[in-house]
Amino acid sequence: MTGRTGPDQQDPVQRPAVPALTLYSRLGCHLCEQAESHLKALAFTFQVVDVDTDPLLKARYGQDVPVLASGGRVLGKGAFSRSRLSQIKLLLLRETRTQPDSPG
Repeated sequence: MTGRTGPDQQDPVQRPAVPALTLYSRLGCHLCEQAESHLKALAFTFQVVDVDTDPLLKARYGQDVPVLASGGRVLGKGAFSRSRLSQIKLLLLRETRTQPDSPG
């Protein structure tokens, strides 16, 4: 055995380890910059959205940034430590593993 894997040896259903996240942020927000840095260090897949570019987002999240969300669900607001983000990642991994497979 050479350690190689062929198409027939791969897992047929590959889901992302953790769903993509959205970090609602704004320019000049040190807590937002810190949260972004921690998310990168913990290898999260995420996009940053500046709430000040959209009046609805500004009204919804403007007083609470940074806000971390997934699929419309807010996972947390305010200061994020690496420890807190690690806990969120663990929660998301557990949720991903317990979701039933989609019919294909």
